[in-house]
Amino acid sequence: MSGSAVGMIRQYEVLIVGAGMVGLSLAALLSKNGRLSVTLIERAERPTFRPEDDISLRVSALSPGSIEILKRVNAWQEIAETRACPYRNMKVWDAAGSVDGPETLCFDAAEFALSELGFIAENSLIEQALLNQLDGIEASIRYSTDIRRATRSCHRFVFELENGETLTPDLLIGADGADSFVREAAAMKVRSWPYQQKAFVTCLRPEFNHLNTAWQRFLKEGPIGLLPLVDGRISIVWSTTPKMAEDILALSDQALAKRLTEVTDGVLGKLTPAGLRATFPLKSQYALNYVQDGLALVGDAAHTVHPLAGQGANLGFADAASLAHTINQAVSLDENPGDLPVLRKYERARKGKNLAMLGFLHGLNSLFSNESMAVARFRGFGMYLFNRSGLIRGRAVEHALGIR
Repeated sequence: MSGSAVGMIRQYEVLIVGAGMVGLSLAALLSKNGRLSVTLIERAERPTFRPEDDISLRVSALSPGSIEILKRVNAWQEIAETRACPYRNMKVWDAAGSVDGPETLCFDAAEFALSELGFIAENSLIEQALLNQLDGIEASIRYSTDIRRATRSCHRFVFELENGETLTPDLLIGADGADSFVREAAAMKVRSWPYQQKAFVTCLRPEFNHLNTAWQRFLKEGPIGLLPLVDGRISIVWSTTPKMAEDILALSDQALAKRLTEVTDGVLGKLTPAGLRATFPLKSQYALNYVQDGLALVGDAAHTVHPLAGQGANLGFADAASLAHTINQAVSLDENPGDLPVLRKYERARKGKNLAMLGFLHGLNSLFSNESMAVARFRGFGMYLFNRSGLIRGRAVEHALGIR
């Protein structure tokens, strides 16, 4: 596998490792460039999504910016028509206050001339829609493919697969998650810090209509988010201490209903368990560099963030769109997309924005986990001012929605 010339036109080989939402979207964004030969490999089996199955636990809050990217690759219509739930309002409040208090942050889509702030959709559905588009163009996607070793040879990486095949792409892209094999093989350093938290996730049936509203309450143990689902249920994500997460996981349905109704301040009335439960550990980390000669990282392979604002998937889609733009532009100028000066353009475009969001979310989680009464008063006053800050508030929300 190497760059080839067809007549006087060179074709470049791109290898994407990791077929999650970000890797698939990147492959779809590159697939229309006739000068690129794109191969995507994934060690797991090909996933299946069936509309008749129950809604899965792993969902993403897709921003308008991410939806535009999915529209560009013709995947959004399938997602929207299958089961994506719009949310038009959002309320954020502190446990020290009340949901109707002056400190509560309230966001309305109409305020930003939008029909909705975003959509809640299952990760598996998003992946399936992207796969269907790639299948339609007979893209090269290889599931159940293990990598035996990866070594660098001059400006390229040489990948030896378990079946003995060797791949030598012009550009290697790591889209293989927080524990990235590609990042480790390239000896790319990361900085990370565990949150001493786990996320508890489940689906519940609320007593009251969720009214297409997303809710988030900051508790001393960590934030709890309520996301509306298309069938009237809500998805709950509670970032809390590891012990508490495991204790909650073990509760009976009756005890779980009581506990979650209490910690959500009863905003949706009594909550009834209506789905599977799970926990997963939380951490934030970022790669000190996103690129090397012949290599780029995207999504969780480059950075992971706290789930409290649902920005992880959106940052990943933005990475994919930015890298695809950089690659396509380089090829149009007869530049090798794997050259380091080319890839630096992608790193400059994304690294600062991602670090800013990572730092903001880390600080927000730390601030709201502080039990000091003085800090609680400061938080409340800050939320009150932010809610009335006009331009600053608007710019911050537009940035989070990916519409600036």
